[in-house]
Formats: sequence, C-alpha cells, structure tokens
Amino acid sequence: MLDKLASLENRFDELERLLANPEISADYAQVQKLAKEHASMKNLVSLSRQYREITQIISDTKAISRDQSDQELASLAREELTQLDKQKLQIKDQIRLALVSKDPNDDKNVFVEIRAGTGGDEAGLFAADLFRMYSRYAQRNKWNIEIVNRNETGLGSIKEIVFQVKGNEVYSRLKHEIGGHRVQRIPVTESSGRIHTSAATVAVLPEAEEVDVQINPKDIKIDIFRASGHGGQNVQKVETAVRITHLPTNIVATCQDETSQSKNKEKAMAVLRSRVLAQEVERQQAEITEERRSQIGTGDRSERVRTYNFPQDRVTDHRTSLSKHNLNDILDGNIDEFMDAMIAKEQAELLDQAGI
Repeated sequence: MLDKLASLENRFDELERLLANPEISADYAQVQKLAKEHASMKNLVSLSRQYREITQIISDTKAISRDQSDQELASLAREELTQLDKQKLQIKDQIRLALVSKDPNDDKNVFVEIRAGTGGDEAGLFAADLFRMYSRYAQRNKWNIEIVNRNETGLGSIKEIVFQVKGNEVYSRLKHEIGGHRVQRIPVTESSGRIHTSAATVAVLPEAEEVDVQINPKDIKIDIFRASGHGGQNVQKVETAVRITHLPTNIVATCQDETSQSKNKEKAMAVLRSRVLAQEVERQQAEITEERRSQIGTGDRSERVRTYNFPQDRVTDHRTSLSKHNLNDILDGNIDEFMDAMIAKEQAELLDQAGI
C-alpha cells in the first residue's frame, strides 16, 4: 500500500507541474483532462500525507516514551500513543477504501434508459413507476432531470424513456441500478385477482465528454423528422426531432423532447457519445478475466437486480439479499438503503481482491 501511495503522490506532483506549464495551459482539452485527474487524486493524496505525518509523530512519541530521564513525560507519551494509533488506523481505513472504491466516472452526470420488458401493458406501467422513482430520488438529492426521448403508449404507460440526470456524484449512486427490475402485482385489468410478473430494464451510462470519446463527423448520419406523440401521431408541424446514427458501430441516439432542432441535436449527440463510450468500456471488460468481471460487474442489463412485490409490500435486492417493506415509500424515491448496501458489498469485494 505504501508503494502505491508514493506512486500516487509522485503523479500528483507531476500533474501540478504540468498544469503550471504555459505550453500545456494553452490546450484547453489537455488542461481539462489533467485537471480532472488532479481533482480525482486530491483526497487520496491528502490522506496519504496525513498517514505519513502521523506515522512520524508516532515514531517520535515512542522514542519519548522510552526516555528514562523524564518519567513523567514518558508516561504522557505512552498515553498519547493510544490515541495516535487509533487515528492512524482510521486514516488507513479511509485510504484502503479510497484506493479501491473510486470509479473515474463517479462524479459524472448520467443518461438513464428505462425500457419495458416482458409483461405487456403492465410492464409499461412499471417502467413509468421506475421513472417516477428515479425522478423523486433526484429531487431528494437536488439533482436535475432532463428528458431526452420517450416513447409512451398511453394510459401512463412507457415503452422506453431516456433522460439525463445532472448533479453531484450522480453516477456513483445510480450505477448500481443497472439491470433487470421485476414487479409482482395484480394488474388493474385482471378481474380474477391473479398476480402477474412483469419486468423492465434500466441502463445507466456516464455522460461522455468530448475528451473521453472522439467521434468523427464523417462517421455519423443525421436524420431530421417530426416529433411524434401517443400512437405515433405528429405533435409538431416542423421537423425538429433528430436521429443520429454512428455508422462504425450502428449505435443510434434519438431526441425529440425539445422544440429546437439544434437542442435536440446537441442532446442526441451527448447520448451517442455516452453509448459509444459504454460499448468501448464493455469491450475492454470482456478482455478482463472472468474472476475480475465477477468482482466489478459486467453491466449486463439482463442481470436481475430487484423485485417489487406489491401483495407482500416488499422490495428485495437479489444482489445483497436486502428486503424492505413500505413499497410505496421506496417507489417514491426512498432507495438509499439499497444503494448503500451495494456500495458496501462492492467495497468489500474490491478490498478482498486487492488484498489491502
């Protein structure tokens, strides 16, 4: 651990020299990239320096405690050592977590994609419930939500919705929502009272900035069309909706929520960059060993995350085995306990794997 900390401090000092270099400061993209790396290391470097400082203080205090020429001072030093050792252990624990838990995307805004799965109209209603849950959670955290694209089927049902969430450490929380969400309840249209099981999938993509992924304008195809509402009818007389296709990967992003074509194009391009980046990350993860993938997760949307059981008023997270009642409160955005449990599980697994 000490070798890793020394390496981090050296890199931190190097970044400060680079950021002070006039030649580099003229390159905005490079400065932005270096500043982001510098900011991501600041807390860990501070903890490292605190650890080194308290280690030196403990060494000096031990020397005083063994000094036979002043028994009173030695006694005070021995008493102080207990508190110093406790502080050192606390700093070490903070360092261990900081070394493994920091995802480079944690501070980023995200695009969330919710899609109705199996279950027909009931799956669409559940997708709408999930959108409301994340909207309420965003409000609780003072995050902002902007809808990029939505495909509604009427009666409050959502086939697909894509929205952006902006705020502090958004990805660090919402990334644990990736996967399949299942609901068990009696649909309004079910006359016999039989419980149905439906599903929806949630994808969370960290917002990709231009410095993260470069897209050649020659590699994209842009289509302009009229925005549509329920049933596919046109809701605007002018063509403002934008569909962008990334030809090398065939990834498509659509935005029709804004009344301005330029704003729709800007949003669609942001979604496209994030999807291209997500595909590249997935490709890199596929090259990692199976053991490593099991630790960090693959982001596979088919993985079952959570079941929302209405008859039993219970929500169960299948990854942590955490079950909570008061389902309506949870669907109202009270989901911190599930996220905290996943973060603790992830940190424990990474600490065990790293052996620190």
